[in-house]
Amino acid sequence: MNTSFISTQQIKDLINEQKFTSTQEIMNCMKNMFADILEQTLQAEMDQHLDYEHAERRNDDAKKNYRNGSVKRTMKTQLGEVEVNVPRDRNGEFEPKIISKYQRNVDGIEERILSLYAAGMSTRDIKEQIKGLYDVEISEGLVSKISERILPEVKQWQDLPLEACYPFVFMDAIHYKIREDHQVVTKAAYVILGINEDGIKEVLGLWVGASESAKYWMGVLNELKSRGVQNVSLFCVDGLTGFKEAITAVYPKARIQRCIIHQIRSSTRFVSYKHIKEFMKDLKQVYQANTEEQAMSQLAAFSEKWEKQYPTAVHSWEENWDILSTYFDYPVEIRKIIYTTNAIEGLNRQFRKVTKTKNVFPNDDSLRKMLYLAIQNVSSRWTQRCRNWDLIINQLRIMDSSEG
Repeated sequence: MNTSFISTQQIKDLINEQKFTSTQEIMNCMKNMFADILEQTLQAEMDQHLDYEHAERRNDDAKKNYRNGSVKRTMKTQLGEVEVNVPRDRNGEFEPKIISKYQRNVDGIEERILSLYAAGMSTRDIKEQIKGLYDVEISEGLVSKISERILPEVKQWQDLPLEACYPFVFMDAIHYKIREDHQVVTKAAYVILGINEDGIKEVLGLWVGASESAKYWMGVLNELKSRGVQNVSLFCVDGLTGFKEAITAVYPKARIQRCIIHQIRSSTRFVSYKHIKEFMKDLKQVYQANTEEQAMSQLAAFSEKWEKQYPTAVHSWEENWDILSTYFDYPVEIRKIIYTTNAIEGLNRQFRKVTKTKNVFPNDDSLRKMLYLAIQNVSSRWTQRCRNWDLIINQLRIMDSSEG
């Protein structure tokens, strides 16, 4: 309690009077005090409403409205359930300000439920947590209904206008199991993250869908364009189907960099354990080269040595070289940002953290709500600009102007 309105002496007197023998007795006393203070506040509101005090007699019949007893209401608080006498007036016009007419919760339990939901807890676990924290029984259905209240917020966020220019945009997807039409299907949560002109990361949108086609991604990118994104210098993507075609169709001037880390993982999946160390040593000579000319020379040597044993691995580098080699055209400071999709990996880790206990989501909205809350949580910490951003943005502007 705040000693600004309860003096230390009053607290000492209370302790001496009550002679507490357990923490539960202290809690019960606090509950009673809370109820008393809340009732006194409600009575003061009634005085203001009727324009005369409780003990004052009125001879004025111009406004025939009087106190009309009270009604007991059980409120859920951080101290547990508390019974409060809420005063009534004869005309039924009194509307308390401190608690609404039908309110049963005065402690922010809904906010706590949402925070637990955002942390990836199941509705059953949240129910048990609330019971343990507040000694309040809630149903799993109530937890779901409370979480559904953020859906309009999700929709509003997804429709927000965006900045006209993003120097770098990262695109990625994570797959989840979702119930649909009485069966479990695999869908993907597609996320687009941008680095704006101030060098700050920003999630531009979240989509839940089943398709990985150029048509699907073109729809997503057209949505970004309709929300205001007119210019992107460079897209950083993994190896999902349809990225290149969709980007070229919607943002023809943008350049594309395929994630080198994803490419390495993909091309080394079937390399024998006894060869992997030597294979990776040779591959590093390709993607760690100083210039594209050096990289292409190393790629030719790499191909000659390994093509017969691992043709698929070698061909994947040769066939995608146009979007694997883009970063060689940029200065070192920019290369560090664009040669992988690491900028979005922190967000993906947060997604995996909050969804790891969910084997199957009941519907698309259930997944969308949880990932949106995770986005809000992690993006609240994105306050620092990318390292050397002033140098990076100036270099990028010079490159863009020379190409334009």
